Amino acid sequence: MKMKVDFTDFIAAFQYRGRTANFQPEGLRALYNYLRDYEELLGEELELDVIALCCDYTEYASIEDAADAYRIDTADIDEALEELRDRTVVIPFRLGVILQNF
Repeated sequence: MKMKVDFTDFIAAFQYRGRTANFQPEGLRALYNYLRDYEELLGEELELDVIALCCDYTEYASIEDAADAYRIDTADIDEALEELRDRTVVIPFRLGVILQNF
C-alpha cells in the first residue's frame, strides 16, 4: 500500500522521526523536489524512508564546505562543483547544498 506524500507530509515524517536537525526547511524542500523529479524520471514511486535519506544525503552550508568534506580542492569553486557533480548527486538551494553521500 502506497500513500502520496506532499511537502507537508514529508516534513512531518522528518519531525516524527526526530530528524529535523539533519536539514534546514529550505534543504528539505530542495530534497523533496529532487526526489519528486527523480520519481517522474524513473516512472515509479519511491518509498519514504527518513532514516535512509538522512544516511544517504548530507546538507552543507556551501559548495566549499561540501568540497572540503570530501577533500576536493576549493581554489576554483566551479571546478570543485564539477568534480562533485561527476561523483554524486548535488542538490543546490539558496542557503546551501545537499550531496548524496559517496
